[in-house]
Amino acid sequence: MGPSGPTDVSGDPDLETVAGLLDDEYARAILTATSRTPMSAKRLSEQCGASKPTIYRRIERLEEVGLLVERTRPDPDGHHYSVYAANLRRLTVELVDGEFHLRVERRDEDAADRLTSMWEEL
Repeated sequence: MGPSGPTDVSGDPDLETVAGLLDDEYARAILTATSRTPMSAKRLSEQCGASKPTIYRRIERLEEVGLLVERTRPDPDGHHYSVYAANLRRLTVELVDGEFHLRVERRDEDAADRLTSMWEEL
């Protein structure tokens, strides 16, 4: 981690944090899988071939830096459960005047996308 912690003043995570996450096969597998469709931790565990504790640790780290978001889904019996979706569109690393700069472009949904997602969840 850099001196400013896992995120800088722009809200972007620092390069060391992101590089560490992307170096982890399970974190990459979670981002890849959830970029297609939101998934529960149980489904991610099955898909990635990892234990649920391993998946939950990676989910927590990815959420801390804003690369993964949690959504709540109702199930038919009236309970709710969490699914996770990648919140990453692009990472850009630039070397300017002897310093690395990381820019994270997130998949921030617009209002129409959020309304569609909410409707589908009902």
